[in-house]
Amino acid sequence: MVTTVYEAAGGGAGLTRLAAAWHARVMADDVVSHAFSHGFHPDHTRRLAAYWGEALGGPTTYSDTMGDETSVVRVHSGNGPHEDMDRRAVDCFDAALGDAGFSPDEPVRQVLHDYFAWATATAMSTYQDSADDVPDGLSVPRWSWDGLVDTPGSSS
Repeated sequence: MVTTVYEAAGGGAGLTRLAAAWHARVMADDVVSHAFSHGFHPDHTRRLAAYWGEALGGPTTYSDTMGDETSVVRVHSGNGPHEDMDRRAVDCFDAALGDAGFSPDEPVRQVLHDYFAWATATAMSTYQDSADDVPDGLSVPRWSWDGLVDTPGSSS
């Protein structure tokens, strides 16, 4: 039986560890931390883990109880181009993978990197001019062992 990326990443507990490690890394980075300078949800780590979990084949907790893709993309939109910050966010994610206990030889580590790099460069950077440009009704894009899964209403 093939497991989902979510299951291979340790489910909710594994993704919560990763979200906490990533958040700690970005808050310590003088460039990426700027994205959080206007504040963030007090339960950011749990919400981020739920979002990643849904995207990686886990339960739809994020969409069911916290928001949708439109709300996530709007938070990340209207800030102009920020390629350097995006690269550094991915570097922080790669370091956080190690912090969260994912060994370099685990296949899931590369898949998680690929997902995060794609989401950072594509889904979260599409609407650089204004958050008002983000359409309503987007659903969380799904990511599998083979990459992006085409889902209706996703921001792919």
